[in-house]
Amino acid sequence: MVRTGVTRAFGASLRKVISKSTGNRITAFFAGIGVTGLLQSSTATAMIIASFVGRGLMTVGAGLAVMLGADVGTTLVAQVLAFDFTWVAPLMMLAGYILFSIYNEKGRGEHVGTVLLGLGMMLFALSFIKTSADPLRTSETLPLILAPLDKDIFLAVIVAALLTWFSHSSLAIVLLLVSFVAGGVLPVHLGFAMVLGANLGGGIAPLLASLREGAVASRVPGGNLIMRILGVAIALPLLDFSREMIAMINADPARMIVNFHTAFNIVLAIMFMPFLQIVEKIAVRALPDKPAGEDPGSPRYLDNKSMDMPTIALASAARETLRMADMVERMLEDTMRVFKTNNESLVYKIRDQDNIVDKIYKSIKTYMARLSQAAFDPEEAQRYIQILTFSTNLEHAGDVIDKSLLLMAQKKAAAQYSFSPQGMAEIENIHNLVLESVRLAQTVFVSGDVRLARKMTDGKEILRKAEQSTMTHHIERLREGIPETIATSSLHLDIIRDYRRINTYMCTVAYGLLEQKGQLNESRVKPEETRKDAAPAMVEEPKPAE
Repeated sequence: MVRTGVTRAFGASLRKVISKSTGNRITAFFAGIGVTGLLQSSTATAMIIASFVGRGLMTVGAGLAVMLGADVGTTLVAQVLAFDFTWVAPLMMLAGYILFSIYNEKGRGEHVGTVLLGLGMMLFALSFIKTSADPLRTSETLPLILAPLDKDIFLAVIVAALLTWFSHSSLAIVLLLVSFVAGGVLPVHLGFAMVLGANLGGGIAPLLASLREGAVASRVPGGNLIMRILGVAIALPLLDFSREMIAMINADPARMIVNFHTAFNIVLAIMFMPFLQIVEKIAVRALPDKPAGEDPGSPRYLDNKSMDMPTIALASAARETLRMADMVERMLEDTMRVFKTNNESLVYKIRDQDNIVDKIYKSIKTYMARLSQAAFDPEEAQRYIQILTFSTNLEHAGDVIDKSLLLMAQKKAAAQYSFSPQGMAEIENIHNLVLESVRLAQTVFVSGDVRLARKMTDGKEILRKAEQSTMTHHIERLREGIPETIATSSLHLDIIRDYRRINTYMCTVAYGLLEQKGQLNESRVKPEETRKDAAPAMVEEPKPAE
């Protein structure tokens, strides 16, 4: 709840902080501390960094510096939560419930309420663990379980690593160990070994999760795991020395566990910060690029790790939708070349592009369906509808090109028809108007500019008049008996009709924006009483007096 609330309320800001703080290792390190302190999960930070590196927005070295800071950041959270804040828990939960109720489905306040509720529950859970651990002190079974771990430190590290991997949270396991040591259930030296295991296991989950995103995205979690493995290997022989040093800071057993956790990650950062380029080279060798070519139909910008951050997720979907729009624009340009040159090989290229558009649309639709609309504020809900509508209409426009315009182009090429010079000029004029509309639709979709939206609607009227003019001139040429016009009459009229269909699909983005801004009339038809040709109202003649 804490992680979800923070990412939904401040996810966009956190990503901006990370992206702007990677100019050098020091700022990247402190950005990792700050972001993880808010997210309370180095795994969540690792997934954000992996997505940045996978898309080429950050180098592996900068990502590793952020991860070293993230590992320190999660220990600082453990430092705070290790104190007894049970008395604060009811206040946090009450405040969280009030905020959640007041701002339910109204934006950031709801998510802040979720954060407070989650924090309150965490503090309650920690107090319950401590209370429940008391009977274990006198348990006859527990020594039998702990004996193998006490005798074999490596086994203790592995068990803690597996527990951390299963729970996907080193913070949770470290706080559990703090509770057990504080209750006298777990000896301090065994707790130290298991803290090392928790740090090791904390690097496994993000690596496995990022493997689905490709080798490049996996290099930061992979490099982070390599640094943790080396750090644990160095720290294991020094456990007794570490325990003596940590005891000099604070001899309380519970504080010793959390202090060792912090000290280990700080020393790890100091050790590896100067050698991040070497770690990067090792990660690149361990996770090389795959030689297989990229599937053009696979989405490039849909970030599955941003599903908890509606603003980022919608931006990703919008970016992928613009990629669709670029392809539809190219399809439209190539279609005019086919009409001019009868190049049938170009027809198959356009059809392949339409198949790619269909695949991308399917990916966008699936991605959008997975987003939880309950977390949207009103503005995000409007954007959600706008993206779905525009992507759907782009797919329809691609189908008009593929299943109608191209068929007519093939028919023209097969019959060796030619348009009259006047007819070709009219078709090209309509084509240019629609192409301009496709380009303007993309700008309106991105900017939300009402002035440009009005320009689009004005352009629809210009196209309607151009269509009427074309029809009139076409009929005149038929009357004159121009051979090319007679041969291509049905093709000419059908092409104009399809261009207007495509333009209508594009204009929906403008009408949606104008309706959202309250600048759209319900109907363009004049009311009955204001029409000049309206029939006069029937007036009942007065009846003669009796």
